[in-house]
Parts: sequence; structure tokens; C-alpha cells
Amino acid sequence: MTKSIVFCFFVILIVSASSENPTPTPSAVHAELKNFGLPIGLLPSTTVLNYNINQTSGDFSVNLGGACKITLPPDNYLATYSKIITGNIDQGRIAKLDGIRVRAFFKWWSITGIKSSGDNLVFEVGGITVKYPSKNFDEVLACQGKHSAS
Repeated sequence: MTKSIVFCFFVILIVSASSENPTPTPSAVHAELKNFGLPIGLLPSTTVLNYNINQTSGDFSVNLGGACKITLPPDNYLATYSKIITGNIDQGRIAKLDGIRVRAFFKWWSITGIKSSGDNLVFEVGGITVKYPSKNFDEVLACQGKHSAS
């Protein structure tokens, strides 16, 4: 009898865990990234309250509705997304980026720009650039944990 209770508990745990993390669905703002020649996985899957892109200047803002944490591929760096992300977008490039930070080498670094370069993405972090295959960002990642309102 005890074994069947434990088995039922594990089945319920597995079912509830799978329903908490459904497959992330791209939103309209993810489609905008694709229109600018950038992979959709640069933004997490969240409830985007609104976004605005000035088609003339390229200035944009995205309101995620709350802060978000994800683990970035391929090196599993922890990244945080602020409630509001701003920058300037052009074909294959995001400049003046504000609102995305990554933890590396025991320190938090702001990602200030992203550029598409062939099959790679070049991230500007501090005064340096780091290159990763763009295919690592082809899928939208879900936020880890609960969305915060800050």
C-alpha cells in the first residue's frame, strides 16, 4: 500500500512540474526580432505587456511585466531581464541595450549590444565582445521561477 502511495505522489509531482513549464511560445515582439534578422531566443518567453519600436529611429522598449531570469546557452550563464528593456534596433544589430545583465566570472555584466555576424552573434559586454553561434538562440527560453513585478 505504501509503495502505491509513493508512486501516486511521484506521478502527481511529474504532471504538475510539466504543467508549470509549458513549451514557450514566441510573441509578436519575437516576430519583430526575426524581422530584423535576429534570433527569437534573445528575449525570454514572458507575458509581454507591450512593446514599441520607432520605425524611423529604431529606438525600442519592451515591457515584460516583471523581471525574469533565464540560463543562456551554451555556457549556462545566468541572465536577468529587467521589467523594461530598451535599445536601438536595426537590421542584424541592437545597440544602446539596457535591461539585460549576465553573470560571468563572479560579477554581473550589462549586455550593451548584440550584432549578427554570419552564423554568429557578437555580444558587447563591458568593453569586450563575445561571440556565440546564433543557432543557440533559435528557441525562446522560459523564465525560471516566478515573474516578479519589480
